[in-house]
This record gives sequence, structure tokens and C-alpha cells, in this order.
Amino acid sequence: MGRIKRDDLVLVLAGKDRGKQGQVRQVFPRENRLVVQGVNMIKRHMRPRAMGTQAGIIEKEGPIHISNVMLICKSCGKPAKVTVRVRPDGVKSRVCRLCGEDID
Repeated sequence: MGRIKRDDLVLVLAGKDRGKQGQVRQVFPRENRLVVQGVNMIKRHMRPRAMGTQAGIIEKEGPIHISNVMLICKSCGKPAKVTVRVRPDGVKSRVCRLCGEDID
């Protein structure tokens, strides 16, 4: 079970976009990387592929390392470390270390 998942709100801790917040769009667990909306914008020179596809310089988000982000807790609203706890019914859930509330 991953500690950061798709659609989580995260804070960027390091790099050129330090201090920015954004939603996680995609997670690559094998590479320990994720794509955050509006963070690490890169430019790609694109060729037209199919009819109607625009060519030119396209700006999109690039992946950043998972260690450079911190999850923002939904209940307390602060960036917090996450631990995984097994509930009495046997289901794993992510828990905020600051307030102790379940994240999902």
C-alpha cells in the first residue's frame, strides 16, 4: 500500500517548485516518482501525430521524486508524515501522524 496515491494533495519540499501545492495526477511506484499538477513543467517539441493534433512546443508536467513531496492531511490541513495502521476489521488505512485521523 502506497503512502501517496492519485488525487492526493501534496506539498513540494525540494527543487525549483518548492512550496507549491498540487494534486497528484499519476504515480510510478517502480521508479518512486509521481506527477503533480502544475509542478515541474517541462517543454516538449511535438510533431503532429494524427489529423487535428497540434504541433509545436507543448508544456506539460514532468515526474518528480516521491521523497520531494509531503502529503497534506485532509482533516488538519498541514503537511504530515503518514503511517499505515490496520483497523480492527482488517483493512489497512493511512493515518496522519499529527492529528491521528484516517486519511482515506
